[in-house]
Parts: sequence; structure tokens; C-alpha cells
Amino acid sequence: MDLTERLVAGLGRLKKPPAILVSASAIGYYGDRGEESLTEASASGQGFLATISQDWETAAMKAEQFGMRTVIARFGIVLAKKGGALPQMLTPFKMCVGGRIGSGKQWMSWVALDDVVGSIRSAIADAAMRGPVNIVAPDPARNADFTRALARVLHRPAILPAPAFALRLMVGEMADALLLSSQRVVPQKLSERGFRFQYADLEAALRRALGA
Repeated sequence: MDLTERLVAGLGRLKKPPAILVSASAIGYYGDRGEESLTEASASGQGFLATISQDWETAAMKAEQFGMRTVIARFGIVLAKKGGALPQMLTPFKMCVGGRIGSGKQWMSWVALDDVVGSIRSAIADAAMRGPVNIVAPDPARNADFTRALARVLHRPAILPAPAFALRLMVGEMADALLLSSQRVVPQKLSERGFRFQYADLEAALRRALGA
């Protein structure tokens, strides 16, 4: 957050600041929201990740006062073979001990890496795009469904659930924010601006990410 504030201040001192600033954020902004369908207009949530995201976005949005069109990219779970959350999900499945997390009912808002790149390019090119933008696929999945799709792509079973209490013992209180929270986020702004997702289907996105 401090680095973002310094960056914005430095850009603001330029004789000709950039026309646009794209700043990364995350759907952690919304906190744990259960079944609620979340758009860019939804209020911020509670908890550590939500607070961090709020502060980070506030710092970035100060660029608007210097005439920079500012886009806040709220990323969901990016499906990529290298980096992000997906590689960490693979290990238990490769060992044939994968399964849903907790109840499996929590919503996971995901997006293919190709669509991350495409949506950022679209936001840069579209002069009407500003403020927060949910970079997620249009069809979020419950954890249990995500788990089954991943198992099919890997040709592995998905029969051993990870109980919530065990996750809290291993990870601590962050288990709720990172693994057990439910965020049913939709890309309202991208959809309204006509952005077309290459990978709107979860299983197709997983196969693309994993080269399956």
C-alpha cells in the first residue's frame, strides 16, 4: 500500500502523467459473503484480506486526482500452471488424496490466465472503463464442483474431503479467509462492455491451464 501511494505521488509530479493506471487488487475485497452475488458495486467485506484490499485500492484511486484514468483489477483465482493457487491444489490430487474443502458449498470465482490478459488489454483500450473491475469468469463454481472438474482433468479421484477444523489447525485463522470463504463474484463491468471470455467453462479452462 505504501509503495502504491509513493508511486501515485511520483506519477502525479510528472509534467505529463500517464493517461491510465491499472492497479492489481483481489476479490478478497468482498470478504466471506456466502450466497450473495457480488458485482463491482457491492460493498466491501470484513476481515484481514478485505481490509488490505480496501486500503490498497484507496491508495491507487488517488491517481484520479492527477487526471489518470484508474482501473482497479480485482482478480479472482487465476488458473495458470505456474504461479497462483492452482499448482498448490494439484499436489493432493496427484497423490490421489484430493477432495472438497470444508463443506464444499463455498463459491470459488476463477478466471483463465488468457482471459486475465485479455480483460486487462480491454480495460486499457476502453476509455469508459474505470474504477474496480472484477476479473473473473462469468460462471463461478462451488468448491465441490471445482474439485470434481479438476479431478476429471487430472484423471484422479476426488473422494477425500479436507475438514474445516483440520485446515484451521494447519493454517490457523487464515484458513477461513483463504480456503473456506465464499465469494460469488460476477464480471458485470466486463460483460456490460462486451468483453468475450475465451474460457467461460471451468473444465475447458483447467484443461487449457494444465495442457490436458
